Amino acid sequence: MDRKVATIQDVARVAGVSTATVSRALSKPSVVAKTTRDAVLNAVAETGYRVNATASNLRRQRTGTVIVLLPNLANPFFSQILAGLASVLTPAQFGLLIADTQSGPDPEERLRHYLTSGQADGLILLDGSLSPDAIAIPGRPPVVLACEWMGQDLPSVRVENEKGAALAVGHLAQLGHRRIGHATGPRGNVLTETRLEGFCSALGNLGLPLREDWIFEGDFSMDSGAAVGRAWLAMPERPTALFLSSDEMAVGFIGEVQRAGVRVPEDVSIVGFDNIEIAQHLSPGLTTIRQPRTQIGVRAAELLLAMIETGALVGPSELIEVEFIHRGSATRPPQEV
Repeated sequence: MDRKVATIQDVARVAGVSTATVSRALSKPSVVAKTTRDAVLNAVAETGYRVNATASNLRRQRTGTVIVLLPNLANPFFSQILAGLASVLTPAQFGLLIADTQSGPDPEERLRHYLTSGQADGLILLDGSLSPDAIAIPGRPPVVLACEWMGQDLPSVRVENEKGAALAVGHLAQLGHRRIGHATGPRGNVLTETRLEGFCSALGNLGLPLREDWIFEGDFSMDSGAAVGRAWLAMPERPTALFLSSDEMAVGFIGEVQRAGVRVPEDVSIVGFDNIEIAQHLSPGLTTIRQPRTQIGVRAAELLLAMIETGALVGPSELIEVEFIHRGSATRPPQEV
């Protein structure tokens, strides 16, 4: 005998709510309490109910798609953010289309195409190198930036980057370091600028020297971290500690100097930024600044859904706390220094 197809009434009965509440929980999850939303989703799983997404989207004149633009699909930093986005958007019947801005010759032209082609109901940007002018398009769908930001009028969900840099410098200073260097991200990136500002301000507040030759340019990648390691090794007078703008750079730096016989943290102390998965598995474990990446993804998705529902192009921005993670890559400076 064929199994009866579950209906929305079945879901409502199992969840103990009205059919209208079921409909809102599935189509507008941001306006439904989490306990109610969870009860509805559990009922959907129990009954095997399937939403006719195509018909629903046609009625609402939607595509049922959200485009996510990020600068490097291979970067493990984005994994938890994407998981957070999916945890909100998938139950709301939105599919995710993920595009790499580094894979084409003109990322801003591709962005303009996505904004004008009607392919998506909204976009989430994780690439702060794109120009605000590329988004200034009449009639575009809502856009939310995650981690990075551009301009005053574009909503974003990001962490307190300047505070994170200050926490890193403060920890190294508390250990006794007075010669502290910094490895930046790429030029023109808002994260690079903000973390550098936090680094410089923290040194000034602590009365520590700021030397231009102890500021190394990178691009958030392991390769650039290794290049910083080689530059550090070649210096006649080295900083005894470095704050690197990303964990990937810290990993590259540590590998490069360890191959040259330098001990971490005995010879040089290291603090990263991000708390990617590999940070806790290094030897020694990487001291770093944690970005709650899953939370960033969840909040960015919830903000975008609210904007889609209301038709708003601009929503509120949100600043999320960072957390200092103490592991083994930083200790007191060498005795002879």
